[in-house]
Amino acid sequence: MNETQAKQLRTPPLVIDRPGCRAGTHHDREVAEIDLLSSLSIREVTLRNRIGMSPMCQYSAQEGLANDWHLVHLGSRAVGSVGLVMVEATAVTRDGRISPGDMGLWSDDHIEPLARIARFIESQGAVPGIQIAHAGRKGSCDVPWRGGRHLKPEQGGWPVGAPSPIPFHEGDPLPIPLDLAGIDGIVAAFEAAADRALKAGFKIVEIHTAHGYLLHEFLSPLANHRSDAYGGSLENRMRLALRVAEAVRARVPDALPVFARISATDWVEGGWDVEQSVALAKRLHALGVDLIDVSSGGMVPSAHIPMAKGFQVPFARRIREEARIRTAAVGMITDVTQADQIITEGDADVVMIGRELLREPYWALRAEQHLGSEPCWPIQYGYAVKRRAK
Repeated sequence: MNETQAKQLRTPPLVIDRPGCRAGTHHDREVAEIDLLSSLSIREVTLRNRIGMSPMCQYSAQEGLANDWHLVHLGSRAVGSVGLVMVEATAVTRDGRISPGDMGLWSDDHIEPLARIARFIESQGAVPGIQIAHAGRKGSCDVPWRGGRHLKPEQGGWPVGAPSPIPFHEGDPLPIPLDLAGIDGIVAAFEAAADRALKAGFKIVEIHTAHGYLLHEFLSPLANHRSDAYGGSLENRMRLALRVAEAVRARVPDALPVFARISATDWVEGGWDVEQSVALAKRLHALGVDLIDVSSGGMVPSAHIPMAKGFQVPFARRIREEARIRTAAVGMITDVTQADQIITEGDADVVMIGRELLREPYWALRAEQHLGSEPCWPIQYGYAVKRRAK
C-alpha cells in the first residue's frame, strides 16, 4: 500500500446529520415497554435499536484484507439504520480461515482497511462490531459458489488443526490434533486479533464459538476425543473457550462489550446440547462476556436440523433466563412483527438479522415505519423520501 492509498483510507467519511435521528429517539411513538426500536446500553456502548446485522462471510477478501466490497456491503446496512453491524468471521491466523477469501486479523496490515469500514459504520450512527474466529477442521475449503470442497495443497489449501484427528467430511484429510503449545498459540492469536480489532476502532468484539469451528470443536464430544486437560469432561471441553474469553476480555477495555456466539445444540444425540450451553454461558458471564449470540448446528454434516421460523429463539430465551445473561436471537427471523415479539416477550435482548438483510438492506427502516416511528432515512435520499409533517 503506497502513501496516497494510506491517506485515502485515513480520510474520515463524510457525515451529514440526520435531523432527529438519535440513538433511542423515535418520533411520534409512545411506547411504555422495551421493544425492537428501544436503545440498548451495554457497558458504555449504546445501540440505537435492538436490530443487529449478523456476521455473514462474503468470501471476497485477498490475504485477509477487507476491500471496497466489504465497505459497501457493511456500510449500506449502517445507512439502513441497524443498531449493530457485525463484521463476518475474521480469522485470527492465516490457517484459521475457512477459505482463501476469508477476512483476517492475523497481521497489522489488516487494521487500516478494517478501520475504514468501522469509521464509516460509526459515522452512520451504528455500532461497529467484529467476530473473530478460527475455522479448525472446517478450514482450507473453496468458496461456496465453487462448491466449497476441501482444497488440496496444489489448489492453494493448507493443513488444518483440530482437537482430534476427525475430519468434518468423510474422506477429507485428517486434521492435525493441536498439542498444548498449539493450544497456547490459539489463545494468543485470539488475544492479538482482539487488540487489532480495537486499533481498527471496533466497539464490540465477538468470539466465534459456534458452527463447528475450532472452539466449538473443542466443546463437542462429536469432534473432541482427547484424553488430556482439554477433553473428556465438560469442564475440560470448555477449557479452551474459557481461556480465549478470559484473554480477550482482559484485552478489551472495561468500557467495551465482549460477545460470544455459540451453537446451542449440535442437533445430534451425544453431542453438544442446550444444557451444556447454559453451563458455558454462566462461565462466560462470570469472565465478563456481556452477551451470548445464540445459533445452533454446524458440527456434523449429517445433523437433521428442524429449520422453521424462529426455530432457535427458544434457546436464546432459555440461556437468557437460566444463565442470567443478555442474549441475541438469530435464525429465520424475517418479518418485523416476529422480531419485535422476540424483544417484547423477553426471548432475547437483540435480534440478529442475517439473510433477510442481504435481501433487504433497509429492513430496519421498514421496521421503524411498521412500529410507528418516522423512518430515519439519510437526508441524501430526500429526493425519494418525504418526512411526515410535524
